[in-house]
Amino acid sequence: MDTFRDFKRYADQLAETARWAAGKGWAPATSTNYSVRLPDEAAPAICAITASGVDKEHLDPADVVAIDSDGRPMNGHPLKPSAETFLHLMLYRRENMGAVLHTHSVAGALLSRSAEAVGHLTLSGWELLKGLDGIDRHDCEVRLPIFPNSQDIAGLAALIEPCLPRSEPCYGFLLAGHGLYVWGKDLSDAKRHLEVFEYLLQCEREVRSHGHNTGA
Repeated sequence: MDTFRDFKRYADQLAETARWAAGKGWAPATSTNYSVRLPDEAAPAICAITASGVDKEHLDPADVVAIDSDGRPMNGHPLKPSAETFLHLMLYRRENMGAVLHTHSVAGALLSRSAEAVGHLTLSGWELLKGLDGIDRHDCEVRLPIFPNSQDIAGLAALIEPCLPRSEPCYGFLLAGHGLYVWGKDLSDAKRHLEVFEYLLQCEREVRSHGHNTGA
């Protein structure tokens, strides 16, 4: 589907990212979803997003759907956009949001449950924190907010939107018992943030499994 002349390039990159995440073990069954903001010339399309119910290990560019600000597929695309489309659209209302990636790793699911009552997961002291935009030292703290999971995605988006900080850096959040959402100014940036957080979540999981706690 050619929503605009460069759509295939965006679809190719998004499909490649989805297959990469699946290869890491972060996309079991047909779970997870990925999107990238489209340029102004694609209007009224806002972003390209992976289709619902597709195995990400074998996701093809044809499984990427361009949607408008109401989540409607463009040009009569036959596939249904991700069931979590409204979370992506909510995030694209924020400034400098170029891509949104959502994974279902074991570490993310477990830690989101164990820290749900606190409402956030604090990551500190890890060298790889320097992989996040604007961070140049390991001795800092980064908080991942944790929100309750819900099948009412529109309602969940409305709950989360006012709770995300705007006066300080925010790179992602966890849904309890569900998974991780991260973003960046472009797809490459978001992919790096995803790899950083998935690595740190695994580190935190290992540390805590041995009876230590590096932060709530």
